[in-house]
Amino acid sequence: MSDLVSYIRNVPDFPKKGIVFRDITTLLKEPEAFKKAVATFYEKYDGAKIDKIIGVESRGFILGAALALRLGVGFVPIRKKGKLPAETVREEYSLEYGKDSIEIHRDALKQGERVLIHDDLLATGGTMAAACKLVKQVGGTVVGLCFLVELNFLKGRDRLEGYDVFSLIQYDKE
Repeated sequence: MSDLVSYIRNVPDFPKKGIVFRDITTLLKEPEAFKKAVATFYEKYDGAKIDKIIGVESRGFILGAALALRLGVGFVPIRKKGKLPAETVREEYSLEYGKDSIEIHRDALKQGERVLIHDDLLATGGTMAAACKLVKQVGGTVVGLCFLVELNFLKGRDRLEGYDVFSLIQYDKE
């Protein structure tokens, strides 16, 4: 996927000094790059017996929803605290630059449903580890985790041991 790397914009010192933000909006605005990313995820997960795609707020909604549509399965959002209207389950986690929490509707999944969780970027793995806990709490089974971008140097995969992790673009250094 090295050709997709050229569509990712690097924004230094965002959201705080010392962080290089990998901006995927520059990929999303290019139809062929966007289409290639979705098609690559589809090829990986077609036939994987997935019931739902879960997208993590907010950029995880974009490719996650597109992939759900392509696979013909439902889409479930995981959102920041206070953004979902019905009864939720919450999980707190650490980021590379602070703490946060995410929520899922308590009735988002049926017992045993097989889910693929998507987010735009894997950094330290905190957000995705929290998402996996939420899925288990509401009765789902995680069959895979997928990302557009992975920052290998932050070792997020280490926090996700035991899960099938797939990323299209990988950065080995900041």
